[in-house]
Amino acid sequence: MSPAHPKFADLPLDPSHPPHSAWGLWGNDDELGTLNHLTPETTVAAAQEIKTGVRIGLNWALEQMDYTGGFRETIKHEIFEIGKNMNDDRITFNTQTSTQWDGLRHWGFDDGRFYNGFTQKDILENKTSTLGIHAWAKAGIVGRGVLLDFVSFAKKHKIEYDPLDWYAVSLKHAKQMAQECKFEFQAGDIIFLRTGFTDAFEQATLDQKKSIMSKSPFQYPGFESTFDVLGFLWDTKIAAVAGDCPGFEAWPPSEQAMHQILLAGFGMPIGEMFALDELAAECERQKRWTFFVTSEPLNVKGGVASPPNALAIM
Repeated sequence: MSPAHPKFADLPLDPSHPPHSAWGLWGNDDELGTLNHLTPETTVAAAQEIKTGVRIGLNWALEQMDYTGGFRETIKHEIFEIGKNMNDDRITFNTQTSTQWDGLRHWGFDDGRFYNGFTQKDILENKTSTLGIHAWAKAGIVGRGVLLDFVSFAKKHKIEYDPLDWYAVSLKHAKQMAQECKFEFQAGDIIFLRTGFTDAFEQATLDQKKSIMSKSPFQYPGFESTFDVLGFLWDTKIAAVAGDCPGFEAWPPSEQAMHQILLAGFGMPIGEMFALDELAAECERQKRWTFFVTSEPLNVKGGVASPPNALAIM
């Protein structure tokens, strides 16, 4: 039996744990966090979302983030001959410079503790693979995806914003999008938020990209970062969140940075820079914004993040 699910207001479960953390809920050795909501039963239910068989890849091309201001390395791709008419290639890339899942080793609390009390010291000593991305590769991230298409919503409701600048999508608007698209959030859902960042970045000139990356702090749209949002995600039993921006929450945070609480507190995967434009167009064509989604992160022992290798199936 699954353990009783406490309310967000009842977190942390132990006063010695960081605020709003759910450590120990699924056991002290748990490495799945909110992916525990993805059960065999939710997988079977999510499979009922497959109506037309249309398959849509959600990975943005690895080379699209072609300017980072030196903050992170961009992709390097080499093709070399290993024999007559035989080739290999070598790809070197930072897992944070295109579509990716942030794993549970990515961002800890200020005191150096990560999910379930694992520490930055533990990670740097590299004596254990605990909380590595490989733990998610074993079963994958598979369930019902729901699309919050803020690009279309903003156009419909005459909301002006720049997808390459700061804008916080409110929880009120998220719920309104779901209502207008005639779906209700369910336990085990994987939320995808489309703001138009990836498309706008592709179309930007090099000078525009330099201007964007030179801002201190770097600014981009996303979900508003409030305790109300955190409470909604936890109490609804959302399995994972993702968007088409460099972070799920708008940056800089509007109130409370969510990265630490989602990753280190809840154990909730955060997806970033997902390619959602084709998915949004297909959702509009079919007039439904829920779908089956499957993702298998890289099976890299102790990995911090990974391309999602994700597909939406309508």
